[in-house]
Amino acid sequence: MASREILVPDLGGFKDVAIIDVLVKPGDRVEADTPLLTLETEKATMDVPSPAAGVIEKLLVQKGGLVSTGTAVALLAVDASAPSAMAAAAAPTVPAVPTAPTAPPMPAAVKPLPAAPAAASAVQASSINEAGFAAAHASPGVRRFARELGVDLSRVRGTGLKGRIVEGDVKAHVKSLLTAGAGTTGTGTGSGSGLPRVQIPDFTQFGAVEVKPLGRVKRISGPRLHASWVNLPHVTQFDEADITDLEAMRVKLKDRAAAQGVKLTPLAFVLRAVVRTLQQFPHFNASLDASGENLVFKKYLHLGFAADTPNGLLVPVIRDADKKDVYELARALAVLSEKARAGKLSGPEMQGGCFTVSSLGGIGGTAFTPIINAPELAILGVSRSQMKPVYRDGVFVPRMMLPLSLSYDHRVIDGADGARFSTALAAQLADVPGLLEAVP
Repeated sequence: MASREILVPDLGGFKDVAIIDVLVKPGDRVEADTPLLTLETEKATMDVPSPAAGVIEKLLVQKGGLVSTGTAVALLAVDASAPSAMAAAAAPTVPAVPTAPTAPPMPAAVKPLPAAPAAASAVQASSINEAGFAAAHASPGVRRFARELGVDLSRVRGTGLKGRIVEGDVKAHVKSLLTAGAGTTGTGTGSGSGLPRVQIPDFTQFGAVEVKPLGRVKRISGPRLHASWVNLPHVTQFDEADITDLEAMRVKLKDRAAAQGVKLTPLAFVLRAVVRTLQQFPHFNASLDASGENLVFKKYLHLGFAADTPNGLLVPVIRDADKKDVYELARALAVLSEKARAGKLSGPEMQGGCFTVSSLGGIGGTAFTPIINAPELAILGVSRSQMKPVYRDGVFVPRMMLPLSLSYDHRVIDGADGARFSTALAAQLADVPGLLEAVP
């Protein structure tokens, strides 16, 4: 057997990622793709798989350590019959269970805080409880980050596995201090958050209870949803689009698409209409910079979509959606949805979104208020279409109407812009020939 190093695959730009579990020990026999370690970033948990079958000779890392892309984690005695598997695994995909953003519950990212004297003074206004800091459940990297910002970890509520404090928790704590002003403690009594806290009673006084921990995705996405809701002034514009002709054409093309291995869903047409509308309104495809004083216009167009999975709501991202026709979008939807359900999305497949679409059409509902997936500026909610009587030319006619719920950041997008966008989107959905045009 040849001895080979097992390296951490591409983590999508993340560095110093914490090891939260080691799944094997020296002497264990593993097969190709057997999970060896579990890592946890701010946005996801992921496994490091074995690139080939063999026996674990030596572990080079331990639980609680930090790794980055390319870090050697173990020595593997590779089966003589599997050298090609090692070569093919030079850049393996990292299975992942990320957050979702939102919507409906859509995960909201916490952006790094800019270094500023005001931030430091606000955070360092209270002294650090060294005993509490030492006892806090956090990785070395998070401890170092907290020290740099002067944050007392004993005052930070952890949202990671088993209450572990992750970097996003430290950032959220700093934001709460800055919101409330210097001198606040953020002890959870309401003074540190700038907002009144909900008082939780002892429910056992009223009867029997059962306590179950939140799933990993909800534990991670919850604080980001809260941060987005609190920090972004949300406005939701409701509208309806006539998709009678679109649905008739979709049904007509289903068999032709199926022959090409494509499931032509209504969502594929919605995504194509969103792309065309974003091209008309480029400021919807932008983000505020860290100062909040400049708008960053993106020359690329990556669309996120909410995927309902056994692990919770995830948000895969279709890259370069503006370069894909409706068939290619349908194919990308199917591939990424299946990977999301299997828990095998890679880091890059959940990053870089410009705009998110959350469709509940397959479940039901008439409207909802999706939470913006910050730092994006808007998100589209799609509810279940239904046949309605529409008054046209003096008579009522049956038309298939699709409810749309557009939430946007009012700091950048005003009500008139929101109404123009939803009106233009409805017009795109009614323009079936335009949606089926070839993409250059």
